[in-house]
Amino acid sequence: MPSDPAGVKRARVVVVAGPTAVGKGTVTRRLLERYPDVYLSVSATTRSPRPGEADGVHYFFWSPEKFDDAIERGDMLEWALVHGQNRYGTPRSAVEEACAQGRPVILEIDLDGARQVRRTMPDARFVFLAPPSWDVLVERLVGRGTETPEEQQRRLETARVEMAAENEFDVTIVNDDLDEAVDALAREAGLGVA
Repeated sequence: MPSDPAGVKRARVVVVAGPTAVGKGTVTRRLLERYPDVYLSVSATTRSPRPGEADGVHYFFWSPEKFDDAIERGDMLEWALVHGQNRYGTPRSAVEEACAQGRPVILEIDLDGARQVRRTMPDARFVFLAPPSWDVLVERLVGRGTETPEEQQRRLETARVEMAAENEFDVTIVNDDLDEAVDALAREAGLGVA
C-alpha cells in the first residue's frame, strides 16, 4: 500500500460487483460486522430521502446542481441515471478521505459502475462475486420472492450479461459458503482474516 506524506498507509479500494441475487449485500454486511473500520462507500443521489434514511449514512442526498458540479469537477468515480429520473454515483472525495485515513474501502456497485471506476481509479482491486452455478443463482433470485416473474426474467437476462463480464475483474470469489466468501474478500481488501 502506498503511503501519503504523513506516513499513513493508504488503504486499498476494492470494487465488488456481480450478478443480481449473488449476495453482494450479504457478503459486504458480514465483512463490516467483522471489520468495522472498513468504509463501505456511500453513494450520492438526486432522489429525495425515504422515511428513515439519513444523509451521509444511507446516501448523500444532493441537489441536481450539486451532482452536476461534482461531475464537472471530476469528483464522481462512477455515476448513472437510474430509471430515467434520478442520478446515483460514488463521490471520489469520500473514498479518498477514507483511504487517506488508512481505512480499506469497499464499493459495492453494478457492472457499469465497476467499468467506470476501472477508468477513474485503475489501481483499485476489482472483485467479481459469482454464484456456485447458474441454477443456484436462479434459485436464490426466485426464492427471495421479492420480484414479479417478469422482473425475475429481466434480472436473469441482465445477470447473463454480468456473468459474461467476469474476466474483466482481477479475481473471482464464489459465494458458495458465506464465511469463506467474506474471508476471501477480507484478503482482497488487505485485512487479516478474523
